Amino acid sequence: MQTSLFITSAPPPSFTMAEPNPVVFFDIALGGESLGRVKMELFANITPRTAENFRQFCTGESKNPKGQPQGYKGSKFHRVVKGFMIQGGDFINGDGTGSRTIYGTSKFADENFTLGHDRAGLLSMADLSLTTQNSGPNTNGCQFFITATPSPSLNGKHVVFGQVIDGMDIVKMIEHTRTTNEKPNQDVTIVQSGEM
Repeated sequence: MQTSLFITSAPPPSFTMAEPNPVVFFDIALGGESLGRVKMELFANITPRTAENFRQFCTGESKNPKGQPQGYKGSKFHRVVKGFMIQGGDFINGDGTGSRTIYGTSKFADENFTLGHDRAGLLSMADLSLTTQNSGPNTNGCQFFITATPSPSLNGKHVVFGQVIDGMDIVKMIEHTRTTNEKPNQDVTIVQSGEM
């Protein structure tokens, strides 16, 4: 009795590389003078909905109810707290009272609290409140802040969705700009934004 052995060549398992996280940027001016570019990685692998909301506001892909592009270009950092954070993203009213999302609502739910506020340079969601950092759970919109220091008291209250990967020196310049009641005395403007 003769046995034969057939060896078949099956294609190797397909390994797909995970998509890299998006990298976006802000070109920032203080009082009309260019400070330079801040580059940020968005944690789409951990907070995909939150990262996509921010990304589309950086690129202007999102449209307002009239069908016009909307986003961070031309908006200002309206709140600066030395030793804590810089806050911006209210491209509607410019003062911390406006909110909009790419999802057709003024706010969306907290995606998760997987990441903590354990270092400077983290991007986290802010909301409608001008005087406090968060007006409650599930109130994410277009406003965000960048931490200037580790801020563990914010853990479980704000969704961390990205980090500064270049330009932290510019964040520090903004953090140290003169303010009155946490409002910068000179406009801190996002003159251009986009995706790398």
